[in-house]
Amino acid sequence: MEYKIHNNRPGLLGDIASMLGMLGVNILTINGVEGQRRGMLLETDDDDKIRILGEMLQKASNITITAFRPPKLVDILAVRHGRYIDRDSDDRKTFRFTRDELGLLVDFLGEVFKREGNQVIGLRGMPRVGKTESIIASSVCAAKRWTFVSSTLLRQTVRSQLSEEEMNPNNVFIIDGIVSTIRSNEKHYNLLQDIMNMPSTKVIEHPDIFVRESGYSFDDFHIIIELRNNPNEEIIYDTFTTSYTDDI
Repeated sequence: MEYKIHNNRPGLLGDIASMLGMLGVNILTINGVEGQRRGMLLETDDDDKIRILGEMLQKASNITITAFRPPKLVDILAVRHGRYIDRDSDDRKTFRFTRDELGLLVDFLGEVFKREGNQVIGLRGMPRVGKTESIIASSVCAAKRWTFVSSTLLRQTVRSQLSEEEMNPNNVFIIDGIVSTIRSNEKHYNLLQDIMNMPSTKVIEHPDIFVRESGYSFDDFHIIIELRNNPNEEIIYDTFTTSYTDDI
């Protein structure tokens, strides 16, 4: 439940909490959300109580209900962090973050990584903005092991085979979309195809280059993350892809 406050008079929250208490609805989490709004995660064993609560709150004069629904992941994180994740209005699977929101990004990805089955996540961003570090931190939050398939974190890494332990579908596979396409060999690409066919979580940095240089498309991605140093930063690949083609 989320509501906008018109008159933040003393006792307003107490009145709402008392109403919830009389109906036997528990407040699991409560927080201010982006200014004059307050969000709550509620729990009840009777859906009729939620329906009655919604009808009662519609009559309240000091607040306006802005959300009243089963919570999605973005709702849970909004109440937890006090703000909603910036989401593309046209492409709803694209989520935007800035570097000062790394905590929110790690929390978001950590919850996504906990899900089982096939997930392909694209991560856009300029060099040294925190992409790989965020993936590793999110893996830790999800209690998942991470496996580098290709990377430039410490040095340029292009794997041609993985051990049996590394090929565990429960792992998070980290793929640099530029390294795996521009710098890869046939053995690496065969390994990449095997991993892409696994029922596991794959995070692909630089997904635009990955799609441009491979046989995959954006339809293969479930989520796209954009990470910027500031909201106005442009993600321009021409400024740094050349360094991937040079010998290191």
